[in-house]
Amino acid sequence: MSATSTPPASHAANPRHRPSLSQRRSRPGEVLFKLALQFCLLVAFAFLVALIAFAVIKGWNRLDPRLWEEMPTGAASRVARAGVQSAITGTLWVIGLTAAICLPIGIASAIYLEEYADNTRWYNRLLELNIQNLAGVPSIVFGILGLGLIARVIGLGFTVITAAIVLSLLVLPVVIIASREALRAVPRSIRQASYALGATRWQTTWRQVLPAAVPGMSTGAILALSRALGEAAPLILLGAVTFIRFNPDSLLSSYTTLPIQIYNLIKEPQAEFQELAAAAIVLLLVILLALNSAAILIRNRFQKRW
Repeated sequence: MSATSTPPASHAANPRHRPSLSQRRSRPGEVLFKLALQFCLLVAFAFLVALIAFAVIKGWNRLDPRLWEEMPTGAASRVARAGVQSAITGTLWVIGLTAAICLPIGIASAIYLEEYADNTRWYNRLLELNIQNLAGVPSIVFGILGLGLIARVIGLGFTVITAAIVLSLLVLPVVIIASREALRAVPRSIRQASYALGATRWQTTWRQVLPAAVPGMSTGAILALSRALGEAAPLILLGAVTFIRFNPDSLLSSYTTLPIQIYNLIKEPQAEFQELAAAAIVLLLVILLALNSAAILIRNRFQKRW
C-alpha cells in the first residue's frame, strides 16, 4: 500500500500569501476618482493660498502697530494714520460674550440629549429635529429674528449684548451637535466601569465622560466661534454698520466688528482704504488661526491624559 502525500497548500489558500490591498491592481474608476479628489483638494488649496497671498501683499504696508492702535477714519486725507482698534475691541467683546452664552448652554444641552434624554419621548425627538434643522438656517434669518425680537420687542437695541445673543443662537446648533458627537465617541465601557464601582450617573458624566470628550468638544466650540467671528450678515441688521470711533465699554454700548469694518473699507474707492482693508483681513485671519491653534493645544493636552 503506497503512502499518499498531501499536496502543499496553494498560496491562494494561505492567508499569509494573499496579496495586500496595495499590491492588488486598482480599477481604472478608482484611480480616476482618487485623482479627481486630489485635483479638487489642490484647486481649493491653491485658491486659499492665492487669497491669503493677495491680502498679505496688498496690506503689507499697513501691517504695523497703527492697525491696532489707531481708530478708523472716514477721511481719505487721514487714512494713512488710521487703524481698526474699535473694530478689534468690538470683535473681542462680541465673541467673548458669544462664547459665554452659547458654550455652557450648548454643552449642557448635549449632555442632556446624549446622557439623560429618553429618545422614545416625542419632545426629545422634536428637540433633536429642530436642532438639526437650525444648523442649516441662513445667518440673515437670525439677524432678522434679532432685529425684530431682541432689539425691538425686548428693547436691548443695537448693542453688544444683542449681537452676542444673535450670534449665540446662530452657532448654538453647531456646538450641540459637535458636543454630542464627542460624548458619543466615548466608549460605553468607561460608563459601565464607573457604574460598576457605584458611581452615579452625574459622577460618571462629570468625572469620566466629560474629560474624555473635551478634545472633540473644544474642536467643535472653536469651529463654532470661528464661524461667529467671520459673520457679517446678521450684524448688518443689528446696527454694526455705523461708523464707530470709540471702544465699547459695556454690554449696552454701540459697537462694530472686523468683518463689518472690512466691508465698510472695501466700499471706498481710494487705494489707501483698500490697503487698510487688506491688513484688517490678515488680522482677522490671524485671530482665526489663533483660535484654531488653541483648540489643537487643548485637544492634544486632553488626549495625552486619556
